Amino acid sequence: MSRLRLGPIVEEKPVKAVVELTGKLARDLADYAAAHAKENGLPEALPIERLIPPMLERFIATDRGFARARH
Repeated sequence: MSRLRLGPIVEEKPVKAVVELTGKLARDLADYAAAHAKENGLPEALPIERLIPPMLERFIATDRGFARARH
């Protein structure tokens, strides 16, 4: 398996947000959480709500169109 794009999760003060996910997306995130735990040597998968913020951060950080529009 190739390396996952999401690396270790850094603890930071959270801001509460409510998001509705499709069942398929929730299952995909749970599968990703299991793969992430295995790749990072964690004893168990993180809850999917812990994965969503770093995934969104990575997405925004690598979106070239957004970077151009921001400047």
